[in-house]
Parts: sequence; structure tokens; C-alpha cells
Amino acid sequence: MTIGRGLKWALVAQVVLAVFLVIADIDRTWIPRIGSQPPLPSGPVSPGDQVRRYDPSRPQPEFTDRPDRPMIDLPSEFPARLEFSMVDAADDTQVLLLNGPINSGDSERFTNYLAGMSTPPETVALNSPGGVVSEALLIGRGLREAEANTIMLPGMICLSSCPYIFAAGQNRHVSRTAALGLHQHYYGTPGYMPVFLAVEGIQYGQGQTLEYLIEMGVDPGLMVYSLNTPPEEIYLLVEEELLQTQLATEMIE
Repeated sequence: MTIGRGLKWALVAQVVLAVFLVIADIDRTWIPRIGSQPPLPSGPVSPGDQVRRYDPSRPQPEFTDRPDRPMIDLPSEFPARLEFSMVDAADDTQVLLLNGPINSGDSERFTNYLAGMSTPPETVALNSPGGVVSEALLIGRGLREAEANTIMLPGMICLSSCPYIFAAGQNRHVSRTAALGLHQHYYGTPGYMPVFLAVEGIQYGQGQTLEYLIEMGVDPGLMVYSLNTPPEEIYLLVEEELLQTQLATEMIE
């Protein structure tokens, strides 16, 4: 997908989203109710069958393959906020692990953590359900400045805003048993502010994200997958999409 085409579809999706915001702000009662939908699948992902329910509380959802021998031993629950630690991977190499949800203030904490390291990390592994997009972009820029590589190890997840951090790696390796997924950025309902201000904020946020992806050398057409997926769901990228958008530079076992 070319940059021009990706931007075109991103803008179309923004207009559609803005129309729904206007409708919701005027009168939610006349939006037609859609009948009950069949439940989303929960198991392994294949092309054309990639939308799953988004559950940020689960460190290892059913749609990831559980490796027989994990590259990194992870806690059974996510911490309250993003944690940073140097850990030993199964191949006796050390990686900087970013584990947990991304909250306000985490980018400053990450900057301070990097500043306290004697040498910058060579490789950063991610296991996160996502969180605040603006924080993810700041963390990503810190990683790019440190010239680190990023990696998704077997069984790990990187969802919502987490793939934007992953995009900052100089080289970006993804295990075929890991999961990277995107959805629409979450915004509060527009009832407490004029619709034009809500739409303006959404467009500004999307513009900042598109600019960031271009800066990182990733096809901004990646945003089509997020803009077309509601916040309560997650669109899981398959190998072809990861490589075509250059979010991944190499797939690994």
C-alpha cells in the first residue's frame, strides 16, 4: 500500500468517524440498533479472520500460541503500569523488557530509566496491552534516539498503542507466535465538549500518529487497520501485513 493511498483511506475513515460523533452528539436515540452479533472468535488467527475481542487485562490471550519453552518468563498478570527491566532471554542474550500498560507519565519514567543505564539497550522486547497513544509515541522516539532494535518474542502481545513503540526499532523482529494488533484510538464521548472540538482533537491525534509512522519508516497505511476497528475490538496483523507495511523488518520463529 502506497503512502498516498494509505493517507487517503485514513482521511476517509476520519470523516466517517466524525459523522458518527456528530450523530451521537445530536441525538443518540435515532441511531438504528443492530441486532445481536455472533461472538468474535478467540483462537489462533489466520488471514481474513483477524478481529478479536480486546481484553487489556490478559497478558496472554487465547489468540497467541503458548510456546513450550518461553523466551522470557513473564508474570501471570500485568503490573499496574509499564515496567522496564533487563532480562535474560532463552538464548543467553539480554534484552530490555517493557511489560505492562502504557499510562500517563510513563515516557518520562522511561527517559529517566534510559539515562540511568551505563550503555543503551541493544534490543527491546515488548509485552503490553497498550494505553495512552501520546506516551507511546514519546517512548518510541526515545528508543529511536537510542538506536535500539525491537523484538516480539514467542507468546508476547503488543496491542493498541504498543505497536507504535515497536515501530521505533532500527530492526524490528516479530515471532510468528507473537501478536501485534491495532484499533481506533479511544476518545471520551463528546457530550462534554462541542463536537467540532472533539473532531479537531481526533484529527490532530491521527495526524501526529501518521507523522510518527512516516518518521519511523513505517507505511502510514498501517492506520487503515486501526481506524476500521472499534476500541473494544483488536485487529491482529498477519505476517504479510507486518512485512508489507514495514512494521516488521523480519519474521522469526
